[in-house]
Amino acid sequence: MTGQQLDGMERGAEHERLDEDARGDVDWRRWGPYLSERQWGTVREDYSENGDVWGYFPHEHARSRVYRWGEDGIFGISDRDCRLCFALTVWNGRDPILKERFFGVSGPEGNHGEDVKEVYEYLDATPTSSYLSALYRYPQQEYPYDRLLEESGRRTRQEPEFELEDTGILDDGRYFDVVVEYAKAGPEDVLVRVVCHNRGPEDSEIHLLPTLWLRNTWAWGREGSGYWGKGRISQARQGGAGQRTSLQGERIVAELPEFGRYFLDAVGPNGESPTFLFTDNETNVRRLYGVANSASFQKDAFHHRVVDGDETATNPENDGTKAAAWFRLRIAAGGSEVIRLRLRRAPSDPDARVSGTSVSDTSVSDAAASKASVYDASVYDASVYDAFGSDFESVLERRKSEADEFYAGHRKSGLSDEERLIVRRADAGLLWSRQFYHYIVEHWLDGDPTLPPPPEGHATSRNTKWRHLWAQDVLSMPDNWEYPWFAAWDLAFHAVATVRIDPEFAKRQVLLLCREWYMHPNGEVPAYEFSFDDANPPLVAWAGWRVYELARDQGRGEDREFLATIFQKCLINFTWWINQEDSDGNNLFSGGFLGLDNIGVFDRSRPIAGVGKLEQADATSWMAFYASTMLAIALELAVEDTVYEGVALKFFDHFLAIARAMNEIGGDGLWDDQDGFYYDRLHAEGSSEPMRVRSMVGIIPLFAAESLQEGRLERVPLFQKRLEWFLRNHPKAAESMACLNEGGEGEARLLAIPSRDRLARVLRYVFDEGEFLSPYGVRSLSKFHDANPYRLEMDGNSYEIRYVPGESDSGLFGGNSNWRGPVWVPLNYLLIEALKRHHHFYGDEFRVELPTGSGREVTLLEAAEDLERRIARLFLPGDDGTRPSMAGSSLAGEPDHVLFHEYFHAETGKGLGASHQTGWTALVANVLERVASVRARGGE
Repeated sequence: MTGQQLDGMERGAEHERLDEDARGDVDWRRWGPYLSERQWGTVREDYSENGDVWGYFPHEHARSRVYRWGEDGIFGISDRDCRLCFALTVWNGRDPILKERFFGVSGPEGNHGEDVKEVYEYLDATPTSSYLSALYRYPQQEYPYDRLLEESGRRTRQEPEFELEDTGILDDGRYFDVVVEYAKAGPEDVLVRVVCHNRGPEDSEIHLLPTLWLRNTWAWGREGSGYWGKGRISQARQGGAGQRTSLQGERIVAELPEFGRYFLDAVGPNGESPTFLFTDNETNVRRLYGVANSASFQKDAFHHRVVDGDETATNPENDGTKAAAWFRLRIAAGGSEVIRLRLRRAPSDPDARVSGTSVSDTSVSDAAASKASVYDASVYDASVYDAFGSDFESVLERRKSEADEFYAGHRKSGLSDEERLIVRRADAGLLWSRQFYHYIVEHWLDGDPTLPPPPEGHATSRNTKWRHLWAQDVLSMPDNWEYPWFAAWDLAFHAVATVRIDPEFAKRQVLLLCREWYMHPNGEVPAYEFSFDDANPPLVAWAGWRVYELARDQGRGEDREFLATIFQKCLINFTWWINQEDSDGNNLFSGGFLGLDNIGVFDRSRPIAGVGKLEQADATSWMAFYASTMLAIALELAVEDTVYEGVALKFFDHFLAIARAMNEIGGDGLWDDQDGFYYDRLHAEGSSEPMRVRSMVGIIPLFAAESLQEGRLERVPLFQKRLEWFLRNHPKAAESMACLNEGGEGEARLLAIPSRDRLARVLRYVFDEGEFLSPYGVRSLSKFHDANPYRLEMDGNSYEIRYVPGESDSGLFGGNSNWRGPVWVPLNYLLIEALKRHHHFYGDEFRVELPTGSGREVTLLEAAEDLERRIARLFLPGDDGTRPSMAGSSLAGEPDHVLFHEYFHAETGKGLGASHQTGWTALVANVLERVASVRARGGE
């Protein structure tokens, strides 16, 4: 490796690209994996009267109907505005549908909600998308659409989901492994290699149709940002006297108003040329609605041409707004074939950017640019630019090698090879999940000038108070298929996972939802697409603080401008929480489900008959956590700007008020001294009682813990005086919430909700294997409720909650979400961090039994490290060589494959829910690095 050192990390070619992009010298991020994997069945495509997102735009319509707000495809790339899109299309000669997008059951169709029914994996990626790789496992027999739908509809919530592997269609290796790779020769020069492996016992045919198309931005009768005129894609014809080489290929040209001209070259095995197909990205209204089409060629033309054999479906003039390079390959059993493509800006464009010599391949980009005068929109000289010359494979392999170099430099040497693989796959999924997200709520509510107005109920269906929201950005999505939209608290976790490899992107993501075109004028942060009003846990400040700290710890400096900006934005949001979610002004909060969906006995987002108020232990604790994090940020900023010292005092007072309410209001607040646990409190019909459900709700109060270092306090004397005044005048409060005078090791104070005694009592439950502690982390609901379900009788209605370690058996608040027992990585991650903060204050003298009742006592640091090893165990191969999280997948027995699920079965570790939720589950990469560090210093 070559390059400069940064905090022990080698700086190679990918680092140089990141620096060039950050300086604005070269726009390396303009192209990336920004194309969604599912646009149908989303809120922004729903113009129904009753908000039926799945029914209004189903999968059956996707191939024929133009999307209003985005596009989708298999392992696709696009520019950051999603104007020009490229993706893979496949057909095995037997399927009833040309596969242009991944299939899955919708929310109403699945027995546990929406669920993708495909086998695929993100293999590799770099932050600038200089190298990307992904695998799709495509069956050779007819894809079982009907069987998947019928069986999913038949099964109950008590049964597991019916997956593609369960149909037997992948048995005996009767599938193709289609591997797609992208490599950038320059910022707008993308090499594409598609390798198709026949894993079956017989020769088999596959049709590959790499597709290039324009997002339809012209049909809506609007002007302004995001609404461009109609472009054109056509076939270029070869001119000049040049002699073609064996890998010369054929070319199409895409011309876009105000964007430029792009070439797509394509070549198959042994120099085979594809058949180019052309159509328009327009809706087939005849197929969908039985009326005449106004456009001559429609979006679904390639399906009709390839699957139905209708040669009149595509444009014989070879132009339109959608084109495909059609390859028909017969692959021997156990063999493979390769096709190559190259998507690049035409060098004759006056604004074409040629990358700097430090990292780019000037032999490709500069040489082509020097001969730009020969290029024309319709004619090109094949002798001038050989898209697939010797440089193609060398550049692709070089980018792959540079990706290895980048990750080797970013990973601590203590990681084992197996751990490195998992971390690299986690990072790949995190980077592949960056998607273009477009949703202008005002335009969506009002409808478009060229279309019939939406039905009356549409304008009141959802998100009506968010007319200001104008989303047209690249965001990190929770899951590209099951959750192809942002969620506020997911995004916070994504940023903390991303900062290890791409700190600048992480910072921008933290700030994005606080920008004026997202944040409501009243200070509310939008939660998620289905309901921006459904407040997610307020984690933006925590994400900003951790991104700042982690970037600093990597030797990237103290970005105080970023920290001050996020602090100012969070001031506004914090005020909204105080004003909106504390209706009684008693510092006990009730903020809806707060991301935990069905963890309650009833839907906590909706009022139920007879309930006056539900005071939530988690809502109140999230606010205490928010206040303590804002306090930490203010103290950091106050070191160089004394203005923040006064603001730090304000958040100190907020934390004290919330913590006192948690511990004291009405006697013990939300603390139950009988059980030694924090519970929600229900106020109904003049009475008040704790909801004795032992769940993550009662563990979240541990998260709000901030240690104040003595040396740090000396630099903020005004704050220190206020703290000392409080301790003198409120000794009882100080005792109840661990704002201690003494007892810590090397710390002056600890701000925390539970006292030392209460912390110990809660942790007895946390580390009890019959309660929360599973082999794979902390359960979201205590196993105690397996034999002892909690029941609530009220107004003639009966409510019950029982421990469910795997898929949800309740339809409460969504189908595939379950907080009634499984292990969730993000909250385990927050608990681990909190235990370490408590240990930082209490030191080695504070010890707990682990497991409870075992007689084995450990420090809080050791307990946190034990939880990290349990989380890591989800992904590491067990004694039988398989990863617990991969149980049931066709990839399970293959050691190089790893999926990252939404949550995990608490008893077996099996991955459940969304299968590619690498966003917050990518936090396992942080965890594995810590596990390796402990091992390196001689720990377990």
